[in-house]
Amino acid sequence: MSAHAVIEAPTSCAVLPVVGSDTLVPLVDGRSVPYANLDVAASAPALQVVADRVNEVLPLYASVHRGAGYLSQVSTALYEAARQTIGAFVGAREDDVTIVTRNTTDSLNLLAGCVPSQADGSPGRVLVLDVEHHANLLPWQRTGGATVLVGGATVAETLSGLRAELSRFPYALVAITGASNVTGESLPLAEVVAAAHDAGARVLLDGAQLVPHRGVSLAASDVDYVAFSGHKTYAPFGAGALVGRRDWLDAGTPYLAGGGAVRNVTLEGTTWQSAPARHEAGSPNVIGAVALASACDALAALEPGVLVAHETELRARLVDGLEEIDGVRVVRAWADAVDPVGVVTFSVDGHDAGLVASYLSAEHGIGVRDGRFCAHPLLARLGFPAGAIRASIGVGTTGEEIERLIAALRAYVGEGAKARYEVVDGCWVVSDDPRPLLQVAGLSGLFATAAVGNITAAVGCGPAPA
Repeated sequence: MSAHAVIEAPTSCAVLPVVGSDTLVPLVDGRSVPYANLDVAASAPALQVVADRVNEVLPLYASVHRGAGYLSQVSTALYEAARQTIGAFVGAREDDVTIVTRNTTDSLNLLAGCVPSQADGSPGRVLVLDVEHHANLLPWQRTGGATVLVGGATVAETLSGLRAELSRFPYALVAITGASNVTGESLPLAEVVAAAHDAGARVLLDGAQLVPHRGVSLAASDVDYVAFSGHKTYAPFGAGALVGRRDWLDAGTPYLAGGGAVRNVTLEGTTWQSAPARHEAGSPNVIGAVALASACDALAALEPGVLVAHETELRARLVDGLEEIDGVRVVRAWADAVDPVGVVTFSVDGHDAGLVASYLSAEHGIGVRDGRFCAHPLLARLGFPAGAIRASIGVGTTGEEIERLIAALRAYVGEGAKARYEVVDGCWVVSDDPRPLLQVAGLSGLFATAAVGNITAAVGCGPAPA
C-alpha cells in the first residue's frame, strides 16, 4: 500500500472524560499539539470524576481505625466503604476478602505468601504460563513452587497443554493473566477455571489489564482470586486490590509485620488479626482506596457493552491500519484468540523500537510504550527479544488519536524522521532537543528521560542488554 494512502478516521469519542485530555505538548518543529496518550496499559490517566472525588475527600482525611476524632471516624468510614465498593466491582462472594494493596504486583506477592505448603513442607505447587507479566511470574518463582508452562501457538493447543500439566502433579494454584499486557489476548476463562478446579487447584487471575477493559466477576466466573491496580483502572493514587477466598488469606503469613495487623503483642509473641487487617499493616492509603472505589463506580455505571464496543472499534481500526503499512508487523500470541482488549504491540522492520517511540513523541505528540513490557519470556518466544512498540486504548482514547498514530507511522516508514536522534545512556533522544520544558516544579529537563530509560533497562522492563 502507498505510504500516502488516505485512511478514513475512526469516529469514536472518549467514553469518559479523563484528566489531561486537553494537555498540549511541544514538538521539535515548534508546534504544540494535544497529547495522544496511547500508553494507558502502563498507567491510565485519572478519570475526571476520580480527581473530583479525591479533591472532595482530601479535607476530610485523617487517621483511620481506632481514631476517636470526628474526621478519623469519617476517614475510617470512607476507607471501609471503598473496600466494599472495590469488592463488589469484581463480584466478590459473601465470604471473600478484599485487601487494599499498592498495585497488582503487591497483591500477587501477598498471595504468594499464603499458598499452603505441601504435606512434606515444600512450597505449594503453582502453575503459570510463559505469557505472564513479570508480576505474575516472579513471585511464584521466588517461592520455589512454580512450574512455567510454555504456551502453544493456538489457544486450543495451550489449553491442551494446561490440562496435561494439571494431570501430572497436584497443583495448589493456577495463576493466569486475564488479558496479556503485550497482545491484549486471553485464554477462555471458563475453560481454565474448569480445568483447574477439576484437578483440585484454585485459580488466581491477574486482572491488571482485564478489569479496567472488560471487568470480571468472581461469583460468576468461579475464579478464586483476582488482583488488579488502581493506576491501570483510571485511579493513579497508589492503591490496588486482592480479592478472593478467605481461608488462605486468614492462615497465610502476614504480608507486613506492623501495627494494624495484630490483635495483641507481648515481648514473647504476637497474635495476628484475620484478613483483611492481617495483611494491611501500617497506615492505609485512604485516598487511594477512595479513588479506586470512585473509578469502580464510574466504570460500573457505563451502559452494558459501551466500553467493549469502543475498544473493539478502535483496536480493529488500529490493527487494520498497522497491517496496511509496509514493514509493520502486529504481535500475536495465539492465532485463534478472540475478543482481545485494547492493547496492540507491533514492530517496524529494520527500526529500533525505542527510536520509533521517540519519533512518535517528538514529532507527533504521541505517547506509546517500547521495550519488552515486563514480559521477557513471551517477547523472546514470539521472536522479539529486543523489544517492540505497544499502543493501548482506554476510556479516554478517541478515533482521532488512532488516526494520528497510523498516519505518523506511515510518514515514518515512507519519509523517515525529520529530527536527528541519538542514543544517550541506552535511550533514544532528540539531538539538541529544542522543545521547551513544561512549567512544572522539579522538572529539570527532558534529558531526564535517558536516566529513566537506563533505570528501566536495569530493572528488566527495557530492551535486552546488548
